[in-house]
Amino acid sequence: MDAQLRRGVLDVCVLAALRKEDSYGYKIIKDLSDVIVLSESTLYTILKRLIEAKMVETRVTEYEGRIRKYYHITSVGLARIEEFKSDAKELVKLYTFITEEKL
Repeated sequence: MDAQLRRGVLDVCVLAALRKEDSYGYKIIKDLSDVIVLSESTLYTILKRLIEAKMVETRVTEYEGRIRKYYHITSVGLARIEEFKSDAKELVKLYTFITEEKL
């Protein structure tokens, strides 16, 4: 898969994982494990990019005596998911056209 396309898909996967509820790094990796395998370093690179793009915000809380950073999707992040869904429909059409075999 093209690196740029993969990067965009991974970003949207992380946003989708945050759509239902705020979450933290390990849980995001776990929630995505049925769909895609992400390393911690890849996830945190994605989260940094999403924060810089204002698609995700963070908050820090204490959990069982440890500091835990939670991630929250913003309206910009939700809009990116909708944009991706629209783009995906177009990609499916192109994929169907490209892979269609005529006899």
